[in-house]
Amino acid sequence: MARQEKQARQLPKQQLLILAICRFAEPVAMTSVYPYIPEMIQSFHIPNDKVARWAGLMSAAFSLSQCLTGIAWGRASDRFGRKPMILLALTCTMVSSILFGLSKNLQWAFITRSMQGLSNGNVGIIRTAVAEMVPQRELQPLAFSIMPLVWNIGSIFGPSFGGSLVRPADRYPNVFGKIKFFRDHPFALPNLLISLIFLCGISAGFLFLRETLEEKKSRRDYGLLLGSLLTAPCTGKRQRPRAFSTDETDPFLGGTSSEMSSPGIGFVAKPPKKNPGWAEVFSRQSNINLAVYTFLAMHSVAFDQLLSIFMHYPVQSIRDPNVHLPLKFAGGFGIDSSRIGLLFTAYGVFGMLVQFFIFPTFARRFGVLNCLKACTLTFPLVYIATPFTALLPTDSARQGVMMLLMLVKGFCGIFAFPCSTILLTNSAATLKVLGTLNGVATSISAVGRAAGPALAGGTFTAGVDIGYVVISWWTLALVAVVGAVPVWSLVEMEGFSSGQDDEDEEELEDEEDGDAKTSAVSPSETHSRHSSGAALGDDVSVDDEDPSESGLLTRANSRASLRPPRRHSLDLHRVVSPIGMGSGVIPAGARRYSSDLGATRSGLGVGGTSYY
Repeated sequence: MARQEKQARQLPKQQLLILAICRFAEPVAMTSVYPYIPEMIQSFHIPNDKVARWAGLMSAAFSLSQCLTGIAWGRASDRFGRKPMILLALTCTMVSSILFGLSKNLQWAFITRSMQGLSNGNVGIIRTAVAEMVPQRELQPLAFSIMPLVWNIGSIFGPSFGGSLVRPADRYPNVFGKIKFFRDHPFALPNLLISLIFLCGISAGFLFLRETLEEKKSRRDYGLLLGSLLTAPCTGKRQRPRAFSTDETDPFLGGTSSEMSSPGIGFVAKPPKKNPGWAEVFSRQSNINLAVYTFLAMHSVAFDQLLSIFMHYPVQSIRDPNVHLPLKFAGGFGIDSSRIGLLFTAYGVFGMLVQFFIFPTFARRFGVLNCLKACTLTFPLVYIATPFTALLPTDSARQGVMMLLMLVKGFCGIFAFPCSTILLTNSAATLKVLGTLNGVATSISAVGRAAGPALAGGTFTAGVDIGYVVISWWTLALVAVVGAVPVWSLVEMEGFSSGQDDEDEEELEDEEDGDAKTSAVSPSETHSRHSSGAALGDDVSVDDEDPSESGLLTRANSRASLRPPRRHSLDLHRVVSPIGMGSGVIPAGARRYSSDLGATRSGLGVGGTSYY
């Protein structure tokens, strides 16, 4: 019992690692397009001054498509389980990413980018799986920082792939110059290599990821069985691999439990639980969190999308007659995709370090809500200052100051997104609505991710046409200010651990009421029920050393026999108790709870379990 309590206070590191491996390919695929989207759009014979508009619309197409299916992915994970939906979404995203890399015209690029959005449903599902793995509030900052950490690590590799591997026939003629496929599809190579990362994630998830949805944990999982068989020679374990969870508390077959083997109960079925409604999903705090998360996604994603376009846009000299400082200017950095990819890679490395070493400590010390408030006040300042970097005299000065602003913005984003996710998770009424709530968050925030880049791209195009590039950046600053307002109405909720305890207490009270009713039954009825339980092969809950105690049970002994010891009762010990064995095998005073005539997942196979 003490070991189980200690394990409950620790992170499930192995399962979180496997979930991170599954997640890794998606940020690589999503961020790899940032450096080369302007070049891809230009290759479709789009004028330079229209590239920003089409890039914004392409990003909006991705996000709007994600909005259409976000709730559906969440509801499907509530019904079919987290694991199958994660694997399906990874497969669909991999296929659509390859098709995007094969685009040869603007229409096909829009279609395949929209397909990526439709299949990108893992954001909410993975958040839900993490919340189900780690309900303890004190462990949530570390647990919920792992997936953003994976995103930041992916952000290191993604821009590097996208910036350095496009147009391979031109950049590496000795290797790819003679391959017609890469001459015809200059943007395919990064996506083909990323597909190998997807395959690794899909394989790891299929073989080793355990289901976290409570209702589906008892389902046979042949992927786990295969994974156990493959790793058995390496681990040296000779036990028979199982196609399901090995938690000792889970029944061997879905729908069967100790109710069959507990005396006096027989086949008593619990009434079906009512599915939670939409009112439980959209609580007041959940609604505020959804608004905060949507605005956060709107301006943060738009900044990253617009930044590559701004840095790719030609430089405008401050001596140009059309420049009237301090506000009227319309220049960029004039650098290519490889240089942009290098800057984004440094951006990702910094984010990874902050996510791993700084965020968990700060969040525990200052609280997730306070961290979120500080970040929302910093975003507008960064956006206001960004366009003025184009006025610096040299390339190194422009890129150096921009890198500093990117690091400040990245620091705030690394704190803001997991903090918002934790607050949203803890605002859910029950775990049963968490998958749907995260699906709603994915869909609603997708509206922000669509509107943000579209708004930024449109205002950038309009701004450079009239000579005011600051318009697009100051528009993002205004959005960030509006998004900061609802943050001050948020409240840190307690989370699920306390809620689960309350539910346990309610169930305990229900059992006490049932016990009271049982104690009011006549002795003849009690003896009849007791006999019928024994006829099913269940032992009575008596001291095996003294058969004379097999009469009517007292109310206290009846309670002990009708219900298993609570897992947090540290003074109880579990022992095997084969039927017919008494003194010398079973400790004095032990009470048999289950005859275990049917095998259980503990693999005891000895015919009984007692507690003392």
